[in-house]
Amino acid sequence: MPNDSDRAADLYLELLKGTLLGTIYPNMDGFYWPHSYPMRWLLRKIFPSDVVFFRRMPSELRGHAWPAYAYSMVGPKRLDNIRFCLEDVIKKNVQGDFVETGVWRGGACIFARAVLKARGVTDRNVWVADSFEGLPKPDAEKYPEDKGDKHHFIPELAVSLEQVQANFRIFGLLDNQVKFMKGWFKDTLPTAPFEKLAVARLDGDIYESTMDALKSLYPKVSVGGYLIVDDYEAVPACKQAIHDYRNQHGIKDPIKAIDSSGIFWQKSV
Repeated sequence: MPNDSDRAADLYLELLKGTLLGTIYPNMDGFYWPHSYPMRWLLRKIFPSDVVFFRRMPSELRGHAWPAYAYSMVGPKRLDNIRFCLEDVIKKNVQGDFVETGVWRGGACIFARAVLKARGVTDRNVWVADSFEGLPKPDAEKYPEDKGDKHHFIPELAVSLEQVQANFRIFGLLDNQVKFMKGWFKDTLPTAPFEKLAVARLDGDIYESTMDALKSLYPKVSVGGYLIVDDYEAVPACKQAIHDYRNQHGIKDPIKAIDSSGIFWQKSV
């Protein structure tokens, strides 16, 4: 039976989840408009950075559209998945840290840090890995799966390191258990200064970013740890990278759906 401390932690995490997603402020947020990436890029060049174009977001679109003001776009089920994976590795003493590759405004990492804090964990870090400059232009010669990808046109994906740090600070969660890695994944992840991961969450959208993260991080995921992929069903190139890597390395662990976009699996060997 949950004790008072557990109930308090549950209440805190549920309230934080609603705050990060903006669901505790009905009708106060919307999704970016227009949908055309080049048009949004053009509008950003014309108008000041604090001018935002968006349409109201119905509650059923949370997690399926990009919010203009919320701290995370991943939706409640994917935040619940982060909590499940972290609490499971804590309970089973699976060694390692948490890392997310591609953090946007930092909401998912903020939630991961909150889970560790709520559970009294002081010996695991949250690694926040991003270019903090948006996505790279497609390298179609090396990664033909990314040919024609337009994610690099989206100015809203370029959230600065300073802004993400400020977002952590707003929630009282910017401390020495939060580590930042700024740069393209191909440059930062191969020499990332951690030996073991308990939970690795990939949110790099394109084939190149997904594969770069897999190559550097998956060998460090402890047996019993988790690999989470945010864009598996949303971006075909991301899904292809996952299956290419799994096939190359003979990974047979069953893939489980989180929602209509995200998936995860538990590493068995």
